[in-house]
Amino acid sequence: MLECMEKLRSNGCQILLLSNAPRTHNFVEGFLENIGVERDAYDLILTSGDMTRIVLEDKRFDFLKGDNKSFYQFGAERDKGLEDGLDYSKVTELSKADFLICTGLADDETETPESYRELLQEAAKYNLPMICANPDLTVMRGENMHYCAGALAQLYESLGGQVELFGKPYPWAYKMAMEKLQISDPQKILAVGDSMRTDIKGATGAGIDCILVSGGIHAEEWGLRDGDIPSTEQVELQVEQHGVCPTFVTGHMKWN
Repeated sequence: MLECMEKLRSNGCQILLLSNAPRTHNFVEGFLENIGVERDAYDLILTSGDMTRIVLEDKRFDFLKGDNKSFYQFGAERDKGLEDGLDYSKVTELSKADFLICTGLADDETETPESYRELLQEAAKYNLPMICANPDLTVMRGENMHYCAGALAQLYESLGGQVELFGKPYPWAYKMAMEKLQISDPQKILAVGDSMRTDIKGATGAGIDCILVSGGIHAEEWGLRDGDIPSTEQVELQVEQHGVCPTFVTGHMKWN
């Protein structure tokens, strides 16, 4: 993938990383550098954390206005920075919160959404609205799948909770991405991603051609080995399930 990105940039293409990371782009830049993705490998980053930060700054919902400044956060210690410098305070008791911020599970190595059922039931009793800073249900790290904030938000909604989600596949993410790229014609953009639910659905909804990378989040359910491409029937089942169709499908992004 990195070689592919380098070749694309050398040929004059802009690369924007549209991420459902629940942190602002400056934290994500540091994370990428730690895993070997240098800053000159891409042009821009836009995260769901950035979008959440804008919402907090602008107080876009009624439950953020007035004296409603205390929030309870679901998430790991690494998920930080959303409220830095803003007039909000984090509390450790649901009874003292005005709203919730969900950035994920505290320990996604061992926990599942069910680990939070009782806590979410309590939050629902207090009628606390939730801001979800990562709508992904799961993420692949190497060969392992982990639950994300979206899975908690999904459970909270099923318990009657109010949820506001930011990032892919929601239209605002693509509107902001196009503004950052200074491109008004979606036909001049190609989106690359491994999730039918977020990447492909979001790009399709924005009128952007897209490549589904099958070696990612769907690889296990398709029974694929490294670099394999799913059969037409397997892709068609996903298209039927999600109601969207990728423009192209590839095993991995490699430069030929």
